[in-house]
Amino acid sequence: MTAPLILHATTVAFEGRAILLTGASGSGKSSLALQLMAIGATLVADDQTVLTLDGTQIIASCPAPISGLIEARGVGLLNVPHLAQATVALVVDLDHAETDRLPVYQHITIMRQRLSLVLGSKSAHFPSSLKHYLLYGRQD
Repeated sequence: MTAPLILHATTVAFEGRAILLTGASGSGKSSLALQLMAIGATLVADDQTVLTLDGTQIIASCPAPISGLIEARGVGLLNVPHLAQATVALVVDLDHAETDRLPVYQHITIMRQRLSLVLGSKSAHFPSSLKHYLLYGRQD
């Protein structure tokens, strides 16, 4: 059995499929998570995400002390509905910005599993685009 991996990351899910938001402190992980939650996502974990491997699926969960909490800068810690766990299907790297209009498909390997990767964007449609990517895929 593979040991759990704890990442400085925020995770939200649509229909049980998770988006893992990675990046340095202050990169906008919680802000993007709140935007995704406003369009139907459910929080799995904010600030720290525990990843475990179940066969070939990476399962995200939250450390108990921070479960159901998300930081909203300038507002405080918010109590929110949350999931105990979700299967990671997409990774968003907020430390790097996408500059291409139609970027090539990218991936990242975590716990020896290949996951789709999207780089950050300040575009107003970014949260909605991530939702559609997760739920319906993209054309390559």
